[in-house]
Amino acid sequence: MTERANDTPGVYLDYQATTPVDPRVLDAMLPWFSERFGNPHSVQHAYGRQAEAAVERAREQIAALLGAEAREIVFTSGATEANNLAVKGTARFYKERGDHIVTLATEHKCVLESCARLEREGFRVTRLPVEADGLVSLSRLEASLDDKTLLVSVMAANNEIGVLQPLAEIGKITRARGIALHTDAAQAVGKISLDVGATNIDLLSISGHKLYAPKGIGVLYVRRRPRARLEPLFDGGAQERGLRSGTVPTPLVVGLGEACAIARAEMAAESVRIKSLRDRLLTRLEVRVPGLRVNGSMTGRLSGNLNLTIPGVAAIALIEATPELAFSTGSACSSAEVEPSYVLRALGLSEADARASFRLCVGRFSTESELDFAAERLASAAERLRASPAAAE
Repeated sequence: MTERANDTPGVYLDYQATTPVDPRVLDAMLPWFSERFGNPHSVQHAYGRQAEAAVERAREQIAALLGAEAREIVFTSGATEANNLAVKGTARFYKERGDHIVTLATEHKCVLESCARLEREGFRVTRLPVEADGLVSLSRLEASLDDKTLLVSVMAANNEIGVLQPLAEIGKITRARGIALHTDAAQAVGKISLDVGATNIDLLSISGHKLYAPKGIGVLYVRRRPRARLEPLFDGGAQERGLRSGTVPTPLVVGLGEACAIARAEMAAESVRIKSLRDRLLTRLEVRVPGLRVNGSMTGRLSGNLNLTIPGVAAIALIEATPELAFSTGSACSSAEVEPSYVLRALGLSEADARASFRLCVGRFSTESELDFAAERLASAAERLRASPAAAE
């Protein structure tokens, strides 16, 4: 068991909900809060030009991680805003050309709710089911497209079950049909290799706090050739190529740039280490917990993700029985909801099994001793709860 900065004891296993800011990222950010506080849009003087240069350097660092051009990087407040801008902005800009959007039933709430908003505006939305492993059928996706389809939005890595959708294959389909492809890559960027050119991605969303950068900063990648066109969500001073008005927060942007530079240099080795830790955790749980099941594909999956079901043990009861561990039932955006995960239900899990499912996420600062401790506590708690008549409630 470890001591955290806020003096709360516990092992952190919720890296998909949020990540701590990497100390190197924090060091890069600090001067831009006080010593170099200029507005990056006030380029008439040295303070502003200094901040502008820092923003542009960060833009280059982020673009390098994605195989993009710096001018294709648009700063937002996070992936939720980026997803809203991508989905609503594309549909509204091209509404004279078509009225159809295709997405998956397992997408993040902000994509699904953006699509629902567009339905109320008269657009048609197809929400494709996924297979039992959490992956979309390419033949089903292709069959869903018609001559009025404007946009396909498919998450790169699922925020609950960690499965990786076949973006390169999807990109071939959409590019051949002249349809824009958007991916919510908040959980994927910095963890897997993503090249927007090789995958034919037109729009890609990033969230800083999912890759060891601060909360409150994100990115929408917007392809220039062939050009992706968007209608902005709100009006203002026409910053960020007119797509996202508002003063760019220099310290947060610098932090996201530094986080992307670190990821580009260390991602491959880090992924191997994290996968090894995750597999160690899973092996120890499988030995101790009969009937334990993994939800979603294990072959195409984020290296740090485990979504598990212990039949007969309610996940909420397990969380309450292990206060020394920090983990969750699923998405941080809907974890307070009473209903079982719609993602797990889409995989075919019963309501009872969905309620008995939980997510463990290993990350950059996880250690072997922490995970061994977590496995022992989880297994012991599951044994106690299975012996209790109220465990499955």
